[in-house]
Amino acid sequence: MILNPEQYIYSLCVFGHRSMTFTEQDEIDLYNLFEDFIINKRVGIFNFGGFGDFDDLAHKVATKLKEKYPFIKRVYICEDYKFISRPHKRPKWLKDEAYEVFEYFDMRYTGFYQRIYFRNCEIIDHSDFCIFCVDETIEYSGAKKALEYARKKHKEMINVYSNK
Repeated sequence: MILNPEQYIYSLCVFGHRSMTFTEQDEIDLYNLFEDFIINKRVGIFNFGGFGDFDDLAHKVATKLKEKYPFIKRVYICEDYKFISRPHKRPKWLKDEAYEVFEYFDMRYTGFYQRIYFRNCEIIDHSDFCIFCVDETIEYSGAKKALEYARKKHKEMINVYSNK
């Protein structure tokens, strides 16, 4: 099968709880899921915005898939414009080589928590598909709020959580 990179115009975002554990099988399953989105849904853009164990796993998988599909773009959505305008202000863990694009969406917010929430909403709004790893029994969770927002927006989404 010959892939035309110009056809891979759709985007996917990921959200999960900050602290989770994953097995090697979880990584294989996520790899297969992402590859299915690339091949069958023409996803070429992987949007990231948070940090945490699921985000790290998803980034690792997208990076492995980039070896096979070099046209994939890993995009980090910054919650603060200074990370775009002054890259030297980025946190040390946010490495230039880990992403092809750093992007900022103009957001209205007044505080740190609101800034993260609205950044997550912007990521969902700018993505065609959403992959979650969210325990919906947790009452107060930013990842759960993101999942609820994606549902409200009628996004095509999958929650891969299964009692992690």
